Amino acid sequence: MKKELFHKPSTALRSGYTTGACAAAAAKGAALMLAHQITVREVTIELPTGDSATFRLSGQSYSRDAASCFVIKDAGDDPDVTNGAEVHASVLREKDASTVGEGLIVIIGGKGVGRITKPGLAVPPGQWAINPVPRRMIKEAVACVVYPKPESRTGSTDSYTVVISIPDGEERAKKTLNTRLGIIGGLSILGTTGIVRPVSAKAWTDTIDAALDVSKACGCENVVLSTGRTSESAAQNFLRRQNPGSHHAASLFDPPPTSPDSAADSWNYPDESFIMMGDHISYALKACQARSFTQPIITCQFAKLLKIACGHENTHAAASELDLEKLHKWGREEGLSDLTLSTISAANTAREIAISSSFDPGLLKLVFQHARRAVLKHAPEITVQFLVADYSGNCIFDSR
Repeated sequence: MKKELFHKPSTALRSGYTTGACAAAAAKGAALMLAHQITVREVTIELPTGDSATFRLSGQSYSRDAASCFVIKDAGDDPDVTNGAEVHASVLREKDASTVGEGLIVIIGGKGVGRITKPGLAVPPGQWAINPVPRRMIKEAVACVVYPKPESRTGSTDSYTVVISIPDGEERAKKTLNTRLGIIGGLSILGTTGIVRPVSAKAWTDTIDAALDVSKACGCENVVLSTGRTSESAAQNFLRRQNPGSHHAASLFDPPPTSPDSAADSWNYPDESFIMMGDHISYALKACQARSFTQPIITCQFAKLLKIACGHENTHAAASELDLEKLHKWGREEGLSDLTLSTISAANTAREIAISSSFDPGLLKLVFQHARRAVLKHAPEITVQFLVADYSGNCIFDSR
């Protein structure tokens, strides 16, 4: 039995709906107004999960051959850049079926919906950034109205064009990684279940997968995983300012001589090779391994490096105090200087340790060693190198 999804009063975080679900609901509303020439105020659609969801419509208008409306996206309590966006749909009746295709429903993007420009995504280059599941949802939502019986499609003289748009989509897209993924001019219409789970990691991990697929399809030989924009920017400067056989990078320490075994020296790094993984270190490493990127470079600040070294699957979750205790234990076992050990003991944060010790090379070498071992537990086929971004836009290279 299908169940109606709704938000119950609760202290729990609210779920929301994807852009794909909103687009399908708006398209169904427009189709109903076109078919019946009445104002429709809400619609219910079936989600890919088998559940149903009801959406309120706004901006309704209709004429004999066209109708349109929009749904205001509610992402629930998820911090989503598309929350509050107006997802518009227009449905146009095409009388000349020979120009479109008999009984055909064509879906295109309008203002604020991006186009795909790079290979490796779910939609090929040149197409609108409307993913396969939302595309199917939109088509089914319209078809159940305009072709209510299977036989009504056969021999029909009417075909339909559905235009999906998000008026401020291009501006909202500037806050996403769409441009790097090769999605230009707006947002993507996404969603595999129709439901947005609040504060979910899935948006991040989906983006990691998509970015790695684009890297692979674009022929990147290697990838650079970063925990944030500051670290990534420092890594881009470091890697791109190196020349074959020499190092002219902005760095606190001279990197080792050029070696054919050094990932940082032996590859080129186009835009598509830089992957923003955030805190999802374990997931990103496993995703790299699955795509045969076996020598990724990880760029991060010292605090994140320490969390990686401590074996955390997600570098956001662990308590800093526990990490600092472990670091002190490693330092004592390794025979670090009393000064460095006292710096660790007195510090409240990993950042404080890095700055107070002036990024002590012995300390960094120790943490690099533990980080490399920890990486093997996540992805045993991976050999990594690290770039640690200091707090001035420079990088320190893992010289092993």
